[in-house]
Amino acid sequence: MAASEKEQEQERVKQPASFMKQLEVLLSKDIALFGKSFSDKIKESFYLELGSLMDAGLDIRSALQLIRDELRKKVPKAILTVILDKVINGSSLSSAMRGNKNFTPYEYFTVEIGEETGKLNTVLQQLSVYYKAKIKQRRQIIGALTYPIIVLCVAFCAVFFMMNYVVPMFADVFKRFGGDLPFLTRQVLNVSSFMQAAAGKIFLLLLAIIIFISINRNKSWYKKYKDLLLQKIPVVKNIVSKIYLARFASTMQLLLGAKVPLVQALALGKQVMGFYPLEQALSQMEEDLLKGLPLHESMAGQKVFPSKMVALVKVGEEVNELELFFKNLSDRYSEDLDYQTTQLSKFIEPVIIVILGLVVGIVLIAMYLPMFNMGNTIQ
Repeated sequence: MAASEKEQEQERVKQPASFMKQLEVLLSKDIALFGKSFSDKIKESFYLELGSLMDAGLDIRSALQLIRDELRKKVPKAILTVILDKVINGSSLSSAMRGNKNFTPYEYFTVEIGEETGKLNTVLQQLSVYYKAKIKQRRQIIGALTYPIIVLCVAFCAVFFMMNYVVPMFADVFKRFGGDLPFLTRQVLNVSSFMQAAAGKIFLLLLAIIIFISINRNKSWYKKYKDLLLQKIPVVKNIVSKIYLARFASTMQLLLGAKVPLVQALALGKQVMGFYPLEQALSQMEEDLLKGLPLHESMAGQKVFPSKMVALVKVGEEVNELELFFKNLSDRYSEDLDYQTTQLSKFIEPVIIVILGLVVGIVLIAMYLPMFNMGNTIQ
């Protein structure tokens, strides 16, 4: 009987951890929202399977048909059906992808280079590796921030509940007894009154912000100012820089490995960065390379690239191994990003809990101070 109770207790302890793990996995999934019907996860699987099937000796049509038939989701299946029909009618894979908005210029130009060099299966597998790294990067960030965000939301709800329901009950008691209230109590009551009066406006403001972001999130001016703002926040700045430097290095490794010319690689890479400061830097670097400057000198003139990265690229140019050096840079920045996001999560969690404890403690002290004073007066 005692053993059974002990097992039940262990199960109850495991449940919260299990719930958090499941929630983290759910949030880490590549969910197709806002019309993103051919997600990065689907692309990773598509390129890997297509490259593997062609390695096994299947022609492009048979491989595409086999992958299409295995898909269960309607929208991705419809997209591949269109691609397959174009290939059957004589188009190359890159041409079929070019006419579909679900594929970026980075993808179909890379595939085109693979077709021209006879290394299509290799290029497809490299594209799969690129998207796998991109997904892993996103999941690292989401996984690290999931628990702190949940704690922050719970803390906000707890404070909101106390200020809107608990504190007003004490305020009614204080009014009945009359007398002067301590300074701390008066300030807490003022904050409570403000939150009660402004609760509706705060909710509408938050709703308006969410709608504004949803409408403008894909517009170039919004992306520009969002990225510039992120560059001003001390801790976030370092993490954001690591994310896009890793993406840049991974992109250059793939394109140079596919024998894409350096200037064209910069032009294609710019289209998949999604980060305004880096896009501007790549545009300037294109012009510099056309003027005859080496890559490392062009990078040195851009603030977005750290000096260590420039130094390694310089060595890569000197030994004619840029692809290898970009791979090493991609791995290094990915590892740094993993470490920084983990450390940030470990730092944020206790800070939020301490702040929540301080707020709750201050409110409780403020509410009980008048009662202590009343007790002293009665004595």
